[in-house]
Amino acid sequence: MFGLVDCNNFYVSCERVFQPRLEGKPVVVLSNNDGCIISRSAEAKALGLQMGDPYFQVKPLLLQHNVTVLSSNYPLYGDMSRRVMWYLGQVTPAVEIYSIDEAFLDLHGLERFVVSRLDTFARTVRANLLARTGIPTCVGIAPTKTLAKLANRLAKKRPELGGVCYLDTEEKRCWALEQVAVEDVWGIGRQYAQKLYSAGITTAAELAGCSDGFARKHLGGVVGARLVRELQGTPCHGLAPSEDGTLARRSLCCSRTFGKPLSAFPDIMGAVTAFASRAGEKLRRQGDAAHFMTVFLSKSRYGVEPPPYSCSTVLTLPVATNDTLELVRYARLALKRLWQADNRYTKAGVVLDGLEPAGQTQLTLFEAGPVSEKRVRLMAELDALNRRYGKGTVRLATALTPPGQRQAPWEGQAQWRTPAYTTRLEDLLLVG
Repeated sequence: MFGLVDCNNFYVSCERVFQPRLEGKPVVVLSNNDGCIISRSAEAKALGLQMGDPYFQVKPLLLQHNVTVLSSNYPLYGDMSRRVMWYLGQVTPAVEIYSIDEAFLDLHGLERFVVSRLDTFARTVRANLLARTGIPTCVGIAPTKTLAKLANRLAKKRPELGGVCYLDTEEKRCWALEQVAVEDVWGIGRQYAQKLYSAGITTAAELAGCSDGFARKHLGGVVGARLVRELQGTPCHGLAPSEDGTLARRSLCCSRTFGKPLSAFPDIMGAVTAFASRAGEKLRRQGDAAHFMTVFLSKSRYGVEPPPYSCSTVLTLPVATNDTLELVRYARLALKRLWQADNRYTKAGVVLDGLEPAGQTQLTLFEAGPVSEKRVRLMAELDALNRRYGKGTVRLATALTPPGQRQAPWEGQAQWRTPAYTTRLEDLLLVG
């Protein structure tokens, strides 16, 4: 059996943990630069607010119904996610962290040692997570990952299930498949859904009844065949390595849309420095070094600047590195290649590719040797300080906020951001 634990309205739930007054009230969380809605409370959903709605378009509706609007607070959400995933890892044999608010659980054989029924175990997990973190969750349990995902959807949509949907019999599986539209099946996108509707397939139950040949022909070959078999109750996928640092990435990208258009080279260099520094930190965390660097700049398609609206350049580094000082040096060279005066840029980013294990990099013909031990220790101390005192505590001078300004020019708008209650000492809650 597989389980899928999904945190309900995760970003909103994180905010409510530290602001109990928001319970029972409509709340939305906005994306970077306060652009569009990315999380909604149940009360906000009832008002007809949709994921991705631009803030400027729905602002009258938000004001009309006194909806609380918050800017995204990713340090808080990331830390709350780590607390949830840590607990799940303590009570189950294996966990696949699927996203910041979802995790697959390996429950095979667990009923023999923990409880007689897995739904009882799931309810205990839900209760303990709520008590430990304040985050409400729903759990779907089924013989396959695809069915567990489907069961979790029903657990969220049907209050009578009490937050847990356990598909332990053939009758329950058939019932669950009948309740879910084909476009809501995990792995069926909009284009596939249109094809299936044209073929008269509208529910997950009808999709599960398709032949292997039909699935291979119309749903992407073997991938589609496996999806149908999973709906039929035959496991085709096990737990995969998680995107929580245990899975080494093949490339790294750090980018951001600026809070306002920028035209000064020092401002954009500060942004590129911050992105390269963050990418270097991620490289060192997974023990890799990068051989290729891409730096890109983007302009607004709706501004006065003529096309092209984006430009990029790729550098092949002489020796693969994860040294922040080296990465920033090459990023500056790349930015100078791209720079055009009098343009107003709205986004920049750094992409690192060609990753290989650090310490085993291929040297050039005239390279004296590997990176000096002093630089390695320097990077280790840099990471240790930032882990202890918070991200960005120690950084290069180029990325510092200019004197007299509250935030760097390239940082996004966050008019309603709450404090980082769990990751910043200055924001720690005080109880009188």
